Amino acid sequence: MRISSPANEKIKLVVQLQSKASARKKQKMFVVEGIRMYEEIPKEDLVTTYVSENYYNEVIKAGKLSKEAKNNLNVRDYYIVADSVFKNMSDTVTPQGILAIAKQKEYTLEEMLAMDAKEKSDKGRAFIILESIQDPGNLGTIIRTAEGAGVSGIIMNKETVDIYNSKVIRSTMGSVYRVPFMVTENLPETINELKKNNVTVFAAHLKGDEYYAKDLYKGSVAFLIGNEGNGLSDDIAKMADKYVKIPMDGMVESLNASVAAAILMYEAKRQREF
Repeated sequence: MRISSPANEKIKLVVQLQSKASARKKQKMFVVEGIRMYEEIPKEDLVTTYVSENYYNEVIKAGKLSKEAKNNLNVRDYYIVADSVFKNMSDTVTPQGILAIAKQKEYTLEEMLAMDAKEKSDKGRAFIILESIQDPGNLGTIIRTAEGAGVSGIIMNKETVDIYNSKVIRSTMGSVYRVPFMVTENLPETINELKKNNVTVFAAHLKGDEYYAKDLYKGSVAFLIGNEGNGLSDDIAKMADKYVKIPMDGMVESLNASVAAAILMYEAKRQREF
């Protein structure tokens, strides 16, 4: 089926999902752009696929589509969109010519605690707790790094940037499909629940009395990561069981949120596995 009008209701829905977090929340869907991200969409989560006329002619019709993309394309009917209309649908400067609508996922804390408890019972698990992260690139990078570091789940307060923001999705490079996460309405309550489940909570803090690389993370742990400009709020920082320091030379007072998170995640991985 071909779509040539920007007034088409399907096109309007894509534009709304691209631009409004409220629309994504209401519809429980989000937009995925680009061939790599499209290839990795779990088939059960794929709702609709759109391709530009140019992409259809040069890739699909020409038989150049990858096996992974072809498998997803065959799951549902797809729409061929006029190039000019597709450009308006896209959130990127140079669209690749393929995008899709996918179903949202979210886990509960109970699910995250239980899903790999048996597998990781001996070496412990790691969680990342994010307070009011605002930069989409930072959030996406944290999610991608969390997958690489074997993190069991990511917990965000509701003030954190929408995980289904298109810039976040692109930055995850597909990890958003695989890393469990939840948005909590009450961050202190969620932190307390983690503690009740024998998870030790750490915060990288200037007042830390031990360096982050000390042998501290053998059991289940969680790391608090704060807002890019203001860091952790006092109330949340006080909930940490222990403050740790990341050493810095020169005039640097703090690290980028995603960099600090990566250092802590991989140190926890090193201590548990090596």
